[in-house]
Amino acid sequence: MAAVSGLVLIAVFGGLAILGIPLAISIVAAAFASVLLVIPPDMALFTSAQKMVASLDSFSLLAVPFFILSGVMMNSGGIAVRLVNFAKLIAGRIPGSLAQTNIAGNMLFGCISGSAIAASTSIGGVMIPIQVKEGYDRDLAAAVNIASAPTGMLIPPTTAFIIYSLVSGGTSIAALFVGGAIAGTLWGVGLMIMTSIIAKKRDYPVTSFPSCREALKITQDAIPSLLLIAFVIGGIMLGIVTPVEASGIAVIYTMLLAFVIHRTTPFRDFPKFLLETSIMTGAIMMLLAASAALSFSMAFTGIPAAVTNLVLGISENPIIVMLIINLLLIVIGCFMDIGPAILIFTPILLPIAQKIGVDPVHFGVIMIFNLAIGTITPPVGTGLFIGASVAKIKVEKAIVALLPFYILLFGTLFLVTYFPDLTMALPRWLGL
Repeated sequence: MAAVSGLVLIAVFGGLAILGIPLAISIVAAAFASVLLVIPPDMALFTSAQKMVASLDSFSLLAVPFFILSGVMMNSGGIAVRLVNFAKLIAGRIPGSLAQTNIAGNMLFGCISGSAIAASTSIGGVMIPIQVKEGYDRDLAAAVNIASAPTGMLIPPTTAFIIYSLVSGGTSIAALFVGGAIAGTLWGVGLMIMTSIIAKKRDYPVTSFPSCREALKITQDAIPSLLLIAFVIGGIMLGIVTPVEASGIAVIYTMLLAFVIHRTTPFRDFPKFLLETSIMTGAIMMLLAASAALSFSMAFTGIPAAVTNLVLGISENPIIVMLIINLLLIVIGCFMDIGPAILIFTPILLPIAQKIGVDPVHFGVIMIFNLAIGTITPPVGTGLFIGASVAKIKVEKAIVALLPFYILLFGTLFLVTYFPDLTMALPRWLGL
């Protein structure tokens, strides 16, 4: 029965998606069709609707619209330039300093805005023309920007971990945030090392370090934005605030930043920010509700157990099993946005990981890391195409320039996957 239900699920979902039906509706229809094989239509409809409504009755979900609103206001302007200038102080004397600045800027802006695309367009739009003017190859400038943009999916605050927490049955958001911060930092530092090696070979110039007065002014301009990271991550890590409380603080602080301190945005734009947040939140909530119906359908028909038995039938070696999962997630990330991918595949893959002794927090970091790489991987990775567009180069040239960075990222993924203490030691030490 599980095999037949799985085939019906895939056929209905795939057919509706190909026809252009909205993803949430496709998921619900597929879930309903598969569960009809087991229970009567009226009971299937009632139970699926009940599961969908109950899935949204969660206090933790309040963090989603707050973090989205904070990111929307941060994207309104002024923040990117200040963070770029501050990033120059961090990376100014490292070989390939302008490319290093792009990486540091994406890490800072990505985690504040919560969007890889916002980081790629905002930071890349500023840094790529400067790099080209200073003699950097345009394809390398594009590759550095594309490869570093997804760090914002890992470094908190990020809604990806909140969604994973809810779908996985209440995995600690605080632990996920800390583990994700470590993984995202490993990603960014690795890119900086690789960029240094390439810059030395190509003899790229190093930018001059500003005077003490200029450095102080740049730091003062960036501190208000950087404090948001400190408030959110530091508050959660120290147990001072919950993720929901941190999200509320992020909104209030971002409003002060945009409307009072930097004054880059007029207050009359606030209703527009609320509307944009409402649209994005509505889409996420609909997907969450749809995933609840999907989870019920799969659990009722035994699909996760069947998939677990299938994978473990190939091998029960944890190394092989995690290799299979990683390869699957990379492919999924190439074709599907990170939110729907988490919602659909967490109920299928998490039981397999737990069966071989992988901690749910560790698996969450692995999953987001994989899906983040997928966004910049051909043939369909959205981050790859957007980054190439920002740099004004062909995707083919960007892919060639990205090859050494792909090797680095897969190597980092290997470390994150098979050396769990890298990402789990700090959350455990903090008691999260």
